[in-house]
Amino acid sequence: MVGLGTNNFGWRIGLGESRRVLDAALQEGITLLDTADVYGPLDSERFLGELLVGRRDRFVVLTKFGLEVPGAPEGVPRGSLEYVRWAVEGSLARLRTDVIDVYMLHRPDRTTPLAETVAALGEIVREGKARAIGISNVDAGQIDEAAAAASVAGVPLVCVESRYSLVRRDVEEAVAPACERHGLGLLPYYPLESGLLTGKYRRGEPPPDGTRFGGESPIWPVDRWLTDEAFDGVEALQAFAAARGLSLLDVALGGLAAMPAVGSVIAGATTPEQVRANALAGQWQPTAADVAALRALG
Repeated sequence: MVGLGTNNFGWRIGLGESRRVLDAALQEGITLLDTADVYGPLDSERFLGELLVGRRDRFVVLTKFGLEVPGAPEGVPRGSLEYVRWAVEGSLARLRTDVIDVYMLHRPDRTTPLAETVAALGEIVREGKARAIGISNVDAGQIDEAAAAASVAGVPLVCVESRYSLVRRDVEEAVAPACERHGLGLLPYYPLESGLLTGKYRRGEPPPDGTRFGGESPIWPVDRWLTDEAFDGVEALQAFAAARGLSLLDVALGGLAAMPAVGSVIAGATTPEQVRANALAGQWQPTAADVAALRALG
């Protein structure tokens, strides 16, 4: 299953382009929308709030809090109950909704115990402002801690979001097993490694103009993303795909969706064509032998 990541909304595309992307997602049967207050910043949620009018019930909306956003209360730890209450009210208003389907901690802060944040999220659920909760950018020990706290608080912890692709697979060592152990869905973000697994970049060639790696960016420095190790992984996946008559995109999304613990793959898009391509790729269902072969590539 492929979900739509909306981190491009407000940053790389405007409201009209975002509308076309969302319309295409609905046409393709993509119903999970992943956003965050920091995306835009704030504009991704604002855009979705406008675009979901009249069709909110056709989507599952996951939004996140916990990174620095404009107007946040100063000196308040972002995992505290005070901050969670402030953050959820802002997200509800921007999304123009009464309830968030999954409310997720974007990243634990450095001062608030994770169990305390989970308990705070439990208050939000009991107040009817969220249906379930999730956590993101955590290690296996933090997943264990959060699951224990959620059990004590009686709050439905349902998912973990982590950076994960078939060329960046460190979560398979401990995070994915922790998700399986606690019955949590693993939601990979950056499943295409910001375009690397679409085949648009070539080893030894400069990134094309207009791409994320085609300019100066602190988020996408070429020397950290387009490495020889990454290209080794891409070439192995290309050979795997070619042997089965598949595209690299089929393997990158459909293959990742079939990995243990994965509940949905969060794929961003800036055009309807990308949405349709991602949805089609996510339909590939590998056999058990295919999955074993993919796991061996890691």
